[in-house]
Amino acid sequence: MMELSEQELFRRQSLESLRDMGINPYPAAEYPTNAYSKDIKAEFKDEASGKPVCIAGRIMSRRIMGKASFVEIQDSKGRIQVYITRDDINSEEQPEMYNTVFKKLLDIGDFIGIKGFVFRTPMGAISVHAQALTVLSNSWRPLRIVKYKDGVSYDAFAYPA
Repeated sequence: MMELSEQELFRRQSLESLRDMGINPYPAAEYPTNAYSKDIKAEFKDEASGKPVCIAGRIMSRRIMGKASFVEIQDSKGRIQVYITRDDINSEEQPEMYNTVFKKLLDIGDFIGIKGFVFRTPMGAISVHAQALTVLSNSWRPLRIVKYKDGVSYDAFAYPA
């Protein structure tokens, strides 16, 4: 049997903790989306800020800052930043969605669904303000590190067109 790394063991413990909270990421539930990252950015107009969207993707980076955080998710067309606050995603059914699930149990590579609205941050980035977060699937293994040599990428992965 293959020996698991410390990170893989931690990810399996996170899966058990999610299940204990009543969140089962396997098999991944169907999650209806109505927008893609590339389309959101291309169609955004400042006067149309607040357009509701439902997106899903893989967590590629996280910046956790207390009660609010930014996460970058990748869908089949690209990446987009998502703004997540504790007060917006916690609910009566899941009061620990932000502090426990998002901050402690989710990791880079996990798949999430976001319902929210489009806005522009003070720094000028077109983002989605999350009003609900759904755990779709978690990743048991860390993402590959893409290596570049002479302008050629190795170990890269891409979604089919």
